[in-house]
Amino acid sequence: MRTALVTGSAGFIGYHLSLGLLRAGWRVVGLDSLNAYYDPALKRARLAELEPWPQFTPVTGKLEQPGLLAELFATHRPERVLHLAAQAGVRHSIEAPRDYVEANMLGTYELLEAARAHPPAHMLLASTSSVYGANADMPYAETDRADTQMSFYAATKKANEAMAHSYAHLYGLPVTMFRFFTVYGPWGRPDMAYFKFTRAILRDEPIEVYNHGRMRRDFTYIDDLVAAILGLAEAVPGSAPVGDHDSLSPVAPFRVVNIGASQPIELMDFIRAIETACGCAARMRMLPMQPGDVPATWAETRLLRDLTGALAHTPLASGMQRFVDWYRDYYGI
Repeated sequence: MRTALVTGSAGFIGYHLSLGLLRAGWRVVGLDSLNAYYDPALKRARLAELEPWPQFTPVTGKLEQPGLLAELFATHRPERVLHLAAQAGVRHSIEAPRDYVEANMLGTYELLEAARAHPPAHMLLASTSSVYGANADMPYAETDRADTQMSFYAATKKANEAMAHSYAHLYGLPVTMFRFFTVYGPWGRPDMAYFKFTRAILRDEPIEVYNHGRMRRDFTYIDDLVAAILGLAEAVPGSAPVGDHDSLSPVAPFRVVNIGASQPIELMDFIRAIETACGCAARMRMLPMQPGDVPATWAETRLLRDLTGALAHTPLASGMQRFVDWYRDYYGI
């Protein structure tokens, strides 16, 4: 039985990915700090869904704790490492930047050092579409320059990409960085807009709509994201690019891959999908753009398709209905 190490295993994406690996027959070692960035009870509830699996080994601790990851690598010798743990959130990075230095930069450093001592066959590290920053040309392609990050969160993720590339080059560690595009679905994060909108709509409270609704996002349903990551786990970077659109480094077994639906949706259409799923209308407060935010995202996914085959795509209406159904069930509404 192959072993995977998943960091952030009690988080939204980490939980779903751990479950996907377990269902695929993997042994999963899951690390999470269960911190209080949002309600730890939700994280514990996700973890409770994983703990009945005999192949799942939960570990509680912080990425940046010196030696913790080195010990996990030495003990479990994971074949695949899926690094999802991070301090997330564009707006929170303005208020608490040190959290991002510690979790995202020091934590990733500890991970890379552990991998240098006990190399896995493939490391897959989460980045974000936010690294494209002020880029105006869309869809965003992995080969585009990404030097104009507009939030400290995005800057730390871009730094993670550079750090991982250096270790891939120096030590021959195969690394895939995936850039996520606005992921949504059941067991989601309460700080995300769709979660907050659903909560407010069901309570008949107003929702805050930034940039007066003039925004577009490449919303990605969680099951589609997990399917893409599981496919990428087998696409180990080598020395041969799949085409001139491949982001494969010329000096390291390292590439960057977008994971998105490649179908940007107007924010107001997204809100309408939530209203339909909830069965009631939203009351809206129109507000200006928030610092660090961008008006649109759109993923070019040709590289992902070439590496993994046909891409799963869940229609927005179906995905949002599944989220609202989960929300009602979890909160007893």
